[in-house]
Amino acid sequence: MLNHTMTLSEHYQLAREMLETGKEVPLPFMKGFPAEPELRVTWSNWMHPPFNRWGFRHLARLRPSISVSAGSAGADVLESSLLPLDSLHFTSTCGEDVTVLEHLLASHTDAFLVMQQGRIVYERYFQGQQANDRHIMFSVTKSLIGLLAEQLISEGKLDDQALTLDYIPELAGSAFADASIRQLLDMAVGIAYSEVYDDPASESSQYGYACGFQPTPSGYEQYRSLYEFLPSLRKNGEHGGFFHYVTATTEVLAWVMERACGQPCARLLEAIWSEIGCQRDGYFLADPWGRNVAGAGFSATLRDMARLGRLIAHQGRYQDKTLISADTIRRIAKGADPAIYAANTEFSGWTPGASYTSQWYVFAESQQLMAGGIHGQYLFIDLQKDIVVVKQSALPTAVGYMDSDSVTMIRTIMKRL
Repeated sequence: MLNHTMTLSEHYQLAREMLETGKEVPLPFMKGFPAEPELRVTWSNWMHPPFNRWGFRHLARLRPSISVSAGSAGADVLESSLLPLDSLHFTSTCGEDVTVLEHLLASHTDAFLVMQQGRIVYERYFQGQQANDRHIMFSVTKSLIGLLAEQLISEGKLDDQALTLDYIPELAGSAFADASIRQLLDMAVGIAYSEVYDDPASESSQYGYACGFQPTPSGYEQYRSLYEFLPSLRKNGEHGGFFHYVTATTEVLAWVMERACGQPCARLLEAIWSEIGCQRDGYFLADPWGRNVAGAGFSATLRDMARLGRLIAHQGRYQDKTLISADTIRRIAKGADPAIYAANTEFSGWTPGASYTSQWYVFAESQQLMAGGIHGQYLFIDLQKDIVVVKQSALPTAVGYMDSDSVTMIRTIMKRL
């Protein structure tokens, strides 16, 4: 198993050794009735290595969930024309020349797919993941919510200049009350919020407890649902003119959307998901009050995530149906002010040259859209070249040592194609 305490260079060396000696043998998690304690995945450990390699693709067996139907038409047939991308090279942030396959192994990839003009040109599975397994996408979920919000704006059902309080009176006195819907979309809310995943007292950890990602430790029992947690967050400074990544902001955006149109986000996504030839239902994690977790809670198969990316790459059309307006996609692809994003050095160091709008990372000059999630989840779309890349991973840490290299690798593949 790859050890996250090693240097980046050591990770790649271990990946090379794995290629020389044979594939890593998946641990037999959850085998037996019951499974042995050291191989048992539970609500308490599913996000921690090595248990996350099983937990990330079986969350519905551990927590309540809300299905997003694939519809009754059956999966469409994805044609393939495979390319030898294993040995494609790029330069790592550690200075080494690294191949695509070396990076996929070193970054704890579970599944990886490249689609060009609707055809699969590269597809690999690791550590026992199968094509029909559904994998959690974490914050890629945010971008799905942003896409749905922009579509509601296109349909005249949501006003992006209105204030959050206009839709959610329960948020009076909170950080979000006087933020505009556009400021929610662009992560420009002045809020006292720490996105520190390993601090049990941080706001992001409190978010995790409220939505049911993990059991609440003794002494931290405050909120029974996201509906109780979100009004508790307080303002810090004025809104607008900056980028401050806060998962709770996406949850408020989803709450606004649901009030505006009278449907939960799971149903809004289902109206699209059920029409694009998906092979399986997707699903959202449900919080303790049965609310879909919009900031990080969606799971789907690798190919189904690619099908959604294909829809976006094709300007919202699938076969003879328009499911997302071209204007929605154009607004997202236009991006925002890159200088605002660049001022957040933590994020701009990971994705240099990007901006952030509508819950998407946008490379406007090259017409590339990126959705990213912790532990190595990606949906990357090149609108000009009609390329979609999906990466599902189980990195041992939420953020860190492989993030920049993953983006570099994906953009290198897109340039090569």
